[in-house]
Amino acid sequence: MSQPTVPVNTNEPRQRIRSLLPNLYLGKYPPGPLNSLTDVPGVLVHTESIHLPPTEDGKYLTVNTGVTTILPRRDFFHQACHAGMFTFNGSGEMTGTHLIQDMGLLFSPIVLTNSFAVGPCYTGIYQHAIREQRDPSQKGIGWFLLPVVGETFDGFLSDISRLDAVTPEHVVRGIDLASSAPVPEGNTGGGTGMMCHWFKGGTGSSSRVVPGYDRWKQSDDDSQQKEKSYTVAALVQANYGTPDALRIGGAPVGLILHREKQQAAEEGDTEKKAALRALEDEKNRKDGSIIVVLATDAPLHPLQLQRLAKRATAGLARVGGVGHNSSGDIFLAFSTANSIPVQTVTAHHRSVDPWKPTPLEVMAVDDNTINALFNAAADATEEAIYNALCMAESMVGLDGTTVEALPLEKVKSLMEKYL
Repeated sequence: MSQPTVPVNTNEPRQRIRSLLPNLYLGKYPPGPLNSLTDVPGVLVHTESIHLPPTEDGKYLTVNTGVTTILPRRDFFHQACHAGMFTFNGSGEMTGTHLIQDMGLLFSPIVLTNSFAVGPCYTGIYQHAIREQRDPSQKGIGWFLLPVVGETFDGFLSDISRLDAVTPEHVVRGIDLASSAPVPEGNTGGGTGMMCHWFKGGTGSSSRVVPGYDRWKQSDDDSQQKEKSYTVAALVQANYGTPDALRIGGAPVGLILHREKQQAAEEGDTEKKAALRALEDEKNRKDGSIIVVLATDAPLHPLQLQRLAKRATAGLARVGGVGHNSSGDIFLAFSTANSIPVQTVTAHHRSVDPWKPTPLEVMAVDDNTINALFNAAADATEEAIYNALCMAESMVGLDGTTVEALPLEKVKSLMEKYL
């Protein structure tokens, strides 16, 4: 059924929240040089957006979707990272998390996509591993890998029923091309067709640099302890929330904008009223979701990373997310500080005896000194969501349905009295 079109302003240039509101308080710690997930040394990201027109036979409508591929390190297959996760609300999927909860290890790419494309992304991780890791001199597969794939629902702006839109090859290419460049934001990667607080949402990222020390102080005259900074960074796929709940720096920006839109619709023509009511009807039935990936080079063990992942909830709440019943709010945190050997007892590789307990030296932050990392996780998550909203552009989706970008100049004007 044809749905009404919402008028949009497509000419407004997009910019990140720090450029739009330079006086906005975003926490006590500065961002990294890129203000991106890739500020964490060794972390690599690739985004690919997929746009397909309706098919001539009318079987499929417009497709606006994509894939975000995150590598915790280039050799993720042999050198695992410590990891932990937290589910704020579970109406969503992230595969491979049972292993993370049980062992505290991540040795897979993290791939983010739409709800119906988890399967091909899962297969794509295996295809890349088979290409790179299979020993042609041996029969079968002698290694273990459990792919990590997260999703949010882009069915308002993309024909999610077109199951051939996302393919395993997108993931294989994403792993090959992942780089340390800044993460492209807005309508990119898995966030291409997502909405946030009823505005166009998508992919956003941010980072924080926290001062610390390189080792625990043994005594008051310990001259070996040196100052060292650590990075905490977030990448979000934002697809959640109601417009009235959206807040920026505590200001009720979403409520003001939504009331103005409602008033304009009531004073406008029948088509404008129908467009707003259609969106309200759809979104009030089913809220969206948010995936948050936190990365750090601070040496945290798995339990500490579970605690770090929980702090994404604080950043989400500041912007207006409350974890509605139908929302999938799943947060994953990993640390690159320790390299944990894996694939060491598989069929074709025996470097350790699994029946003889052998210590492995790892570093871990003293829990009594962890507060700054928690702050950084919340702050980076908050800013990453702002960046997703500010960088996203208005998008025409199914059968002419259009979702507006956050009106930046209007936001800037509204925020003047709060800054």
